[in-house]
Amino acid sequence: MNVAIVKYNAGNIYSVVNALRRMGIEPLLTDDAEKLKTADRVLFPGQGHAAEAMDYLKARRLDEVIRDLKQPVFGICVGQQLLCKHSEEGDADCIGIFNAEVKRFQPERHEDKVPCMGWNSLHFAQNEELRESNPLMECLGDEPYVYFVHSYYVPICAETIAVTDYILPYSAAMHKDNFYTCQFHPEKSGKVGEKILRNFLNVKG
Repeated sequence: MNVAIVKYNAGNIYSVVNALRRMGIEPLLTDDAEKLKTADRVLFPGQGHAAEAMDYLKARRLDEVIRDLKQPVFGICVGQQLLCKHSEEGDADCIGIFNAEVKRFQPERHEDKVPCMGWNSLHFAQNEELRESNPLMECLGDEPYVYFVHSYYVPICAETIAVTDYILPYSAAMHKDNFYTCQFHPEKSGKVGEKILRNFLNVKG
């Protein structure tokens, strides 16, 4: 399988490369439009500043390339946020696959720390029907734990397939057409994260 990872000015990309290598996949890290278009699967991971990331993508017209991809695409962490319409981080207009506004966490109590950092559980009750029919969430068990690091979040919306709660409930994973996303880091989430990556690789292209 030809798996490509979008190369742009974001951190944490190599942890996804290494996770795939542990699974026996040698991914191609690239910002070449043609190589992204012809890949069987495209991953769009990373940590970083939304506005700066969008400036990089737009300068190379990679925002248009990603928007037009037809094969399965997996946005991870800031990749999920950049696939939304707009982010409060740097007042950035994003790629716009999901009609959602990315918000900054607003602490309500002294113990509410930003960024959110650590393990939290996934819940599916808000959209059980969609979860049961969604290949990304198959065979994870009830309330699996995954690892989060982020200061911004996507509110719950029609495309939400998994929810977690930190300060407030928000979208932990989303799906629309050929685009799948998660706010957490599957590459840092042990066996559950590996299962999610395998689920993505196995979705029908």
